[in-house]
Amino acid sequence: MYDIRWAKKEEWSETTMMIWNTFLKFEGQTYNEEGVKHFFEFVFDPKIRQAFEAGRYQMMVAYDNNKKKIVGAGSIRNRNHLSLLFVDENYHLQGIGRNILDKLCTYLKNEEGEASITVNAAPYAHAFYKIYGFEETGSEEIVGGIEYIPMEKKL
Repeated sequence: MYDIRWAKKEEWSETTMMIWNTFLKFEGQTYNEEGVKHFFEFVFDPKIRQAFEAGRYQMMVAYDNNKKKIVGAGSIRNRNHLSLLFVDENYHLQGIGRNILDKLCTYLKNEEGEASITVNAAPYAHAFYKIYGFEETGSEEIVGGIEYIPMEKKL
């Protein structure tokens, strides 16, 4: 069984490695060298880690209590923008991504008073967000080698 909760400071490295490994397995293969480098620099940016440790970059994780490890993560930046929603490949199709997203949406609506949540959906995750109720707010873009579709969900 797993718990979904706010990440602890000491879990940053484990969480970012899970995100990186999952990215490489499922998305990185379709990105060019610039995109992979850009994603790496974002995930391992010391400024983001500092913001996380100072409480300015919120990250929720799914923690497998039996195996004692992080198996999913999702973060919020810029008030209501979903960033880095990833689930370890061995835990796909178990509702972990949906549960993390549910908790983040509830938090944004009830605790922060936000009316919506946005995401730059990677092509790999676009269908997941559509099923979850996100709508496209623009056309596909490529920035820094990262391909995405801007989307939004009303809370």
